[in-house]
Amino acid sequence: MKFMVTWNIPQDKWLPIIKKFTALSPQEQKNAGEGATMIGRWHDAAGRKGFVIFEANSVTPVQRYIGLWNALCDCEITPVVDDDEATVVYRQIIADNNA
Repeated sequence: MKFMVTWNIPQDKWLPIIKKFTALSPQEQKNAGEGATMIGRWHDAAGRKGFVIFEANSVTPVQRYIGLWNALCDCEITPVVDDDEATVVYRQIIADNNA
């Protein structure tokens, strides 16, 4: 399963969180912990927000990882699918609706 996590960083937490992030090595920045793989992370530095895509068998390891950061920022976890998976879902929706 893939999960998209979006974050927004309040202005008063901006400097503490970027200090924490930049103090990590590149390997530490990419380490999602046991049970989750970080596919990629994108930052909107000017807007103090961004998102990361994880792959995991359940949401539990993703929630554990986000627990390292959500004291400093607001995070939202959303299950997502890729194009191939979405095509299967969309075709089933069309069939279910006799469209």
